[in-house]
Amino acid sequence: MTEDPWRIGELDLQGYLSRTGVAARPPSVPALDELSRAHVLTFSFDNLDILLGQHPGVALAQVQEKFVGRGRGGYCFEHATLFAAVLERLGYDVDRRLGRVGGADHARTHMVLVVRVEGAERVVDVGIGWPPSASLPLVEGGEVEADGWRYRVLPGATREPSWAIERATDEGWQTMHLFDELPVRPVDVAMGHHWTSTHPDSHFTTGLSFGCLLPGEHVGVAREGDGFAVTTRRPDAPTQRRGVGWDEGVALLQELGNLSDEEIERLPVALDMAAGTHCGSGTRTKWGR
Repeated sequence: MTEDPWRIGELDLQGYLSRTGVAARPPSVPALDELSRAHVLTFSFDNLDILLGQHPGVALAQVQEKFVGRGRGGYCFEHATLFAAVLERLGYDVDRRLGRVGGADHARTHMVLVVRVEGAERVVDVGIGWPPSASLPLVEGGEVEADGWRYRVLPGATREPSWAIERATDEGWQTMHLFDELPVRPVDVAMGHHWTSTHPDSHFTTGLSFGCLLPGEHVGVAREGDGFAVTTRRPDAPTQRRGVGWDEGVALLQELGNLSDEEIERLPVALDMAAGTHCGSGTRTKWGR
């Protein structure tokens, strides 16, 4: 029996393709990019299950029940686990890699994929908050334009072999993260998820992280005061940021993140607890809900 450490045999491939609206095609760069774009347009990036205290874990069966079954999103370990299984079931040769968001001194708590197709390696990063909607060539200076945004790959400024993915902004090129070339096993992903979802220094345990790529724009939602801050980015316009009240922010999260009514009901207390402002069970929160 062929070893299947990532348990990709458990994937409901047809369910995934139906959810994202794409058809199975033989491996190629255009097909890979079509899959990547469909994935990031379908599933949000968020830490909502961590805040709500209900994260199911990052094994494939748990992730696909959440994404494919319920249409929810998640963060990098979930996105990359699911997308890697999809690619492998479609015949792609995939390596999972771990990376550091924020610089070489940060923990390896990001996950990307290196895909070999048409005789070359491509980087796929569907699990970052503002994701590229296409793969990037894994060569020094490899650059793509995806939905109006430009990205490139450069050698990482670290002692060990690594690569940096950068995004072009109004202020110049911005490093999104560094990823190395070490092999990754399921236990590495489980350990990274454990730290990210439980450690008090993890920004996923202390506040809302939510991003959604839509055709032509990226929308981010963060907590601000008694409401939310909504940031809208478009490739052909200045970034817009506005404050919204609770009701408008919740409606946006429910629409883009596919939250249930029961999850929305629990969200105020979850956000207060993450921010350290919740005063105990049964206490009225500053949200007044």
